[in-house]
Amino acid sequence: MLIHNATVITFDDTYAILEEGAVRIHGALIDDIGTSATLAARYPDDERWDAHGMLLMPGQICAHTHFYGAFARGMYIPGKPAKDFPEILERLWWRLDKALDLDGVRSSAEVCLVDAIRNGTTTLIDHHASQRAIDGSLDAIAEAVMASGLRAALCYEVTDRDGPEATGAGIRENVRFAKRVASGRGQDDPRFARLAATFGLHASLTLSDATLERCAEEGSRFHVHVAEHPADQYDSLAKSGRRAVERLHSFGITGPQSIMAHCIHIDAWEMHLLRESRTFVTHQPRSNMNNAVGAAEITAMLRGGMAVCLGNDGFSNDMFAEMKVADLLQKVSHGDPRYLGADQVLRMAVENNRRLAATFFDRPVGIITPGAYADLILLDYYPTTPLTPDNLPWHILFGVSGGHVHSTIVAGQVLMRARELRTLDEAAITATSRAVAAQTWQRYWAMF
Repeated sequence: MLIHNATVITFDDTYAILEEGAVRIHGALIDDIGTSATLAARYPDDERWDAHGMLLMPGQICAHTHFYGAFARGMYIPGKPAKDFPEILERLWWRLDKALDLDGVRSSAEVCLVDAIRNGTTTLIDHHASQRAIDGSLDAIAEAVMASGLRAALCYEVTDRDGPEATGAGIRENVRFAKRVASGRGQDDPRFARLAATFGLHASLTLSDATLERCAEEGSRFHVHVAEHPADQYDSLAKSGRRAVERLHSFGITGPQSIMAHCIHIDAWEMHLLRESRTFVTHQPRSNMNNAVGAAEITAMLRGGMAVCLGNDGFSNDMFAEMKVADLLQKVSHGDPRYLGADQVLRMAVENNRRLAATFFDRPVGIITPGAYADLILLDYYPTTPLTPDNLPWHILFGVSGGHVHSTIVAGQVLMRARELRTLDEAAITATSRAVAAQTWQRYWAMF
């Protein structure tokens, strides 16, 4: 298929923009790029898709999310409002994850996958917990991902907070699912080319030394929350005499394939350790603001060469909105309009997210280049001022939104065209979600 008459934004190192551009898709991959006239002459028999001047760019990548958080939308939390993040965890998230059954796990994932397709987010790295429905929970999410056509890396959140049986089950679920993904890829099942696995951990504050040792023996790449609130540091110091990053590093949890989410309350030496170990850090500004946990020193981390990526922590999968808030939060928290900047936001959301995705998948995503996966989005954004490689980041932050996404393609498959979903039945998913969420809420309220 040849998508032509597009403004092609490659998101390569030069942020090239190709006017009257075209991209040829062959199977799951991008096969060729050039001007519309050149590619039309080169491939006269290809199916044509006239973009009518729309932007054509790589699909967005979300570096850290929680699909099951979809069921928290509109949910009443009994009692007085939580006064801090530890209370939010105890009263909301740790009870909601215990209220989920496998139907709820799958349904909440489906809701988020619809949202991702609509907002042009084609690769998602999820961190899951359902403490009374652990066995098979990653399969339930994977089935929804495979049906959607999207790309995802999945893990289960190991924690000691619900006793040794749940801890052991969480470890087994990570190990089992990783083997299943490897087996599917080994059999050249194309669905598994869109799936990946990592090893999920909750956070230092809910993990004993013994559990960290077991996880380090079973896994080689990890996805863990770090210093989202000072409580994580207080607990780590009490347990080990070390700060959270140092404690996790001592067990081999850091590394060039591991993800540490948030890292709000880390110090300069922890930043140095993360940089030297080439560990990925993910920033989730909307969630951090909502939980009033502070603003991570993202500007300093990027200046120091750290691999800082952008996630959403279960907020909407409009990563364009996350980019905007990332920029604004740094400015307001430092009282300085020079902090961060649109170019550095794209460094996180585009360049670093692409580097992270490359650790999971066998071909590049997040870039338009021959040989990369054809994960593409069309946006009906028609700029009212000149659009150049130099000012592209500011158009992305101050002009583009998820609402501009017209069509979404993953691995060459059209998931949405002209805002019409092709792989998922949104009405049926929404109806099911309302019913399953109501049942989940009843179990949640019964815990108070």
